[in-house]
Parts: sequence; C-alpha cells; structure tokens
Amino acid sequence: MHDAPLTRLHREIDARVASIRENRPDWLCGKGCDHCCRRLAEIPQLTVAEWALLKEGLSSLAADHLREISRRMAALGRQSSRPVVCPLLDESSGACPVYAQRPVACRTYGFYAQRDLGLYCHDIESRVAAGALADVVWGNHDAIDRQLTSLGASRPLTDWFADWENRPD
Repeated sequence: MHDAPLTRLHREIDARVASIRENRPDWLCGKGCDHCCRRLAEIPQLTVAEWALLKEGLSSLAADHLREISRRMAALGRQSSRPVVCPLLDESSGACPVYAQRPVACRTYGFYAQRDLGLYCHDIESRVAAGALADVVWGNHDAIDRQLTSLGASRPLTDWFADWENRPD
C-alpha cells in the first residue's frame, strides 16, 4: 500500500488538474506535450514515498527499456549543463513509461506555479500574457512543497536509481 499522505496529495493534484482540463479544453499540457520533460532545470528530487511508487513502475518495464534508462541516468549524473532531459522520457514517442507513478513535480508542472523559482510552463505563461488564457488560476506550488516536506527529505532521482540498481540481489 502506498504512503497515505502521498496518495492524498496525488488526489488533490489530480482534482485541480481535472478542473483545469474540464474548464480549459485548450490547455496546452496533455498527451503529446513533453516540453517540460525535455527542459528540466535540475535533476528531479523525490521523497522516499515518491521513489517507492516510481520504483514500482520501473520494476514493471522490460529489461531492455530499463537498461536504456540506466544508461541515461548515468549520463545525467555526469552532466553539468542545464537544462536536462528527463532520463525516463521515451524520446521517440514523447511519453513517460511510468506516467501513473510519476513524481509530484511531474504531476504539477503546467498546472501549478512557483513563480519565485521560475517553475511553471512558459508556453502557458506566454498564452496568459497574450490574453488567450486570461482567466487562468494556477495552483500554488508552495503549498505542494510544504506537503512534500512533511513526507521527509528528498534525494535526486539519479541517486535513488543508482542505489536501486546497485542493490544486492
């Protein structure tokens, strides 16, 4: 069973996302849009609860797919330039193979804003500025961050993955 606080947080996020999608069928974030996955400011940080869920999704992938993700994780760990491409992204299809188990940062991007850090979809921001989405009410990512902090410390995805990959069998 998944960590109850994380499950509740996912439900809150999913409700906001569903409301935005229902009221804004022209919302940019959706299947086929992978701009944020290709332009990450940093390596994603995950709490232990988020990693436990993501690990379930990773465990269900085919061995060759996991090897490719492993190769990308290792390369990302050595990469110093930014932005970065999410090592989980299937670049040919633009899809996330662990979409159902994706971290909170992935669930909120495009629907929540953290303006002080510039963490929001700039494509949507451009449409807001042009008046196309003038009535947009973004979720407050600071509230999400407070809830995530209550789930414990976070670590980079690459660290979680390396520890899991190097586990004794």
